[in-house]
Amino acid sequence: MLLLLDARAEQPLAASTVVVYNKNVPESVGLAKFYAEQRSIARDHLVGLACSADEEISREEYDTNIANPLREIFKSRRWWKVQPSSDRKESVTATSIRFVALIKGIPLKIRPAANYPGDMSKPGPIANRNEASVDSELTVLGLFSPQISGEKSNPYFQSFRAIGDFENPVLLLVCRLDAPTFATVRRMIVDAIATEKNGLWGRSYVDGAHNSSGGTAIGDQWLADIVGQFHNAGVPVVYDDRPDVFPEGYPMTECALYYGWYASGVTGPFAQTDFHFVPGAIAVHIHSFSANTLRDPKANWVGPLLEKGAAASVGNVYEPYLQLTPHLDIFNDRLLHGFTFAESAYMSLRVLSWMSIFAGDPLYRPYASWLQIASAGEAKEDVGDWKMYHDFAVKNITRPKDEFRKRALEAAISAHNCPMLEDVALMEKEEGDLAAAAGHLDEARRCYRNRDDTLRVVLSEADAWAKQKNPQRALELLRDALGNAGDAPAASLLRKMEENLRATSKETPP
Repeated sequence: MLLLLDARAEQPLAASTVVVYNKNVPESVGLAKFYAEQRSIARDHLVGLACSADEEISREEYDTNIANPLREIFKSRRWWKVQPSSDRKESVTATSIRFVALIKGIPLKIRPAANYPGDMSKPGPIANRNEASVDSELTVLGLFSPQISGEKSNPYFQSFRAIGDFENPVLLLVCRLDAPTFATVRRMIVDAIATEKNGLWGRSYVDGAHNSSGGTAIGDQWLADIVGQFHNAGVPVVYDDRPDVFPEGYPMTECALYYGWYASGVTGPFAQTDFHFVPGAIAVHIHSFSANTLRDPKANWVGPLLEKGAAASVGNVYEPYLQLTPHLDIFNDRLLHGFTFAESAYMSLRVLSWMSIFAGDPLYRPYASWLQIASAGEAKEDVGDWKMYHDFAVKNITRPKDEFRKRALEAAISAHNCPMLEDVALMEKEEGDLAAAAGHLDEARRCYRNRDDTLRVVLSEADAWAKQKNPQRALELLRDALGNAGDAPAASLLRKMEENLRATSKETPP
């Protein structure tokens, strides 16, 4: 019955979605039709605009070719119920549309404007700025406001309700199906829909900066909270809270979720030619200009992450200031609770009419399957370990930490569940129980058959031994691993760690 109800729930999502494309870009037209067909969105919910194909446009172009035509279409198709207000300005009193999918070809951002009629600029780093992402301006399309300077408060921030149950009729949840190539966008659509059927399974990687200067501590706190959310949900997580980002060559296997900061452009494992996310992956790197362009597969972060196989990402087109970017702890929490990508994104965002964009299918629910009741036998064989850990966590998360870990270790060893075993060992390492962590990492290393998984565990296990003031055991472990690493990208990391340990222990080179 729950499966049937979940299928019926798709219909209101499709019925409350419009798809906006650029009539001047043939590929945009075709992609809009493809997305509508895949999501069973009615053809009369496709809206073509004759606008610039440039990523950056003027405020005049935005008003003339995007905002004003869309307002007229929303009124003429009776998606909005509009009536004059006391100040003779139109007011949206009811809406049947909640989601807007902007298709590649629609401009990305609006450059600053001077002397905009009716705008009231004020002093300060926020109130005097009127550049914005096209997406964020469209979220408040129904305000009919000439006030373009500064930000607008998001009434949906921190909500825990589906947008269909949200009373404010003005807010539109705007995402864009956009990436460096049209083929990539098509793949994002296909991956999102396919992933929903069985859930997003794989390992998460969280890369903190360990930096509290200049008011940035909040970013690290978001990421630390995300780690706790993954532990509670039984999603294996590798957490690096050192200042450097995950280095090039790091063995990042089966990556389903990535959150990190703070580098200006794509680097580390993501710069490797053979790196690829699992289908349906969500990947976000905090940076002021992470989505300054989506057309270059090597520029900034959002475009490259999508080109590497992610189905969705989050970014900024201009400087947003950290506190006014999506609060990633809220974003991740809402995803794990089965909300759509668009709902999760806008629940996490404090302000609108600002700099954020959300690249991905707005209706994508990577964890919708977690809301369904299914027998253990229904899980595909290749997701068995991931699902087993999630099911275990759901049933046991209320237990005290020590008891949870003890039971989890017993279950992982009994089932030969390598990701679960590694994750519990990393929890012990985070808690400072280095002796137990080293022992259980040793078991996880012996459990794995994939070379890159083994080398990743070696890096953690050697670090645990080094922190126990036993560099000799760490060196033995690293040298043994190097003997079997061959041409693995991680070999350079093993050698670097070996050199550092040898220097600090003053050992004579072998």
